Amino acid sequence: MKRYPKEFKQEAVRLSYLDDRTCVQVADELGIDVRSLYQWRSQAKKNGEDAFPGKGKQTPEQAEISELKKKVRRLEQERAILKKAMSIFADREQVRYEVIESHRDEFPVTLLCEVLDVSTSGYYDWRKRPPSKRQQEDEALLNKIEDIHAKSRETYGSPRIHRVLKDEGRVVGRNRVARLMRDNGIKAAQKRRSRRTTDSNHAFPLADNLLAREFSTTQPNQVWLADITYVDTQQGWLYLAAILDIYSRKIVGWAMDETMGRKLCINALQMAVLNREPDEGLLHHSDRGCQYASGDYQELLKDYGMTCSMSRKGNCWDNAPMESFFGTLKTESLHRRVFATRDEARQEIFEYIEVFYNRQRKHSALDFASPSEFEMANAA
Repeated sequence: MKRYPKEFKQEAVRLSYLDDRTCVQVADELGIDVRSLYQWRSQAKKNGEDAFPGKGKQTPEQAEISELKKKVRRLEQERAILKKAMSIFADREQVRYEVIESHRDEFPVTLLCEVLDVSTSGYYDWRKRPPSKRQQEDEALLNKIEDIHAKSRETYGSPRIHRVLKDEGRVVGRNRVARLMRDNGIKAAQKRRSRRTTDSNHAFPLADNLLAREFSTTQPNQVWLADITYVDTQQGWLYLAAILDIYSRKIVGWAMDETMGRKLCINALQMAVLNREPDEGLLHHSDRGCQYASGDYQELLKDYGMTCSMSRKGNCWDNAPMESFFGTLKTESLHRRVFATRDEARQEIFEYIEVFYNRQRKHSALDFASPSEFEMANAA
């Protein structure tokens, strides 16, 4: 039976009421059955504008049926795509069985076997087999990966974990490590955005950028970078000032306080000098913050025979390694917990810097050695 759109029916009804033409004449002119025209007229008289739902306005039942048909078509397409994709593994039933095993608690096994085009008996036979040599190796490797990840405070991604395995004499591909980590939800902590702590709106003299982004040296104590960051606690802010030796990326001095005045930075610098006893001529680079530009701090730099260098205004990349350290500290430690007190945060920062970062954490810029390992390996 021929179907007509809503608009056609409406216009046919209007035409049947015009002039003195009969319904038979109108039906003949339009090439339709006169009984259909009479039916349309009756519907229009009874329901007005809602007489012909058509595509423009479906009844609730029609809309539900239409939606179900769309879902069925979509499912049929998805199943066709899945079968085509699984054909890639035509000779690797192992993969299909592993998919079924992973989802047997979510879907019926018979349905999974049907969709993945394997026999139910074949799947159950596979379950009875002992693990293959490759599976056993993967399981042992996964246990080792989980152990390394835990010891890294869950901060290492696949590159660093692969390097630890290599250093231990294990021959394993990086892609294999990445696959096992991905399949088992093991990943490094993710970075979050932070805010600036620099206040360069002051009247203190400023130094030129003598470092000029030359972030490499041949010996320790040639270039130190300095900066301030913060951590939020339920007692309020705790501020951290740190000094980093660009040679090994080691934190050689640090200080913490609930305010970020110049005394905070002075304490960090004094610790660094006490730890390293540098010769005169060391280049000290910082941002333009009032703490570093203050008379007290600049006088201390002169007493130690250090040359002052400062980043250009608003340019964090001029002090990139220091920014990178603070970002790593927050990603791998501070942003992963809530501190009830400043003392809790202070303890966490101390352990991260002195126990983990300086002595254990493998640094990509140091060929995956820790700062202390790098300095020991390259000691004169």
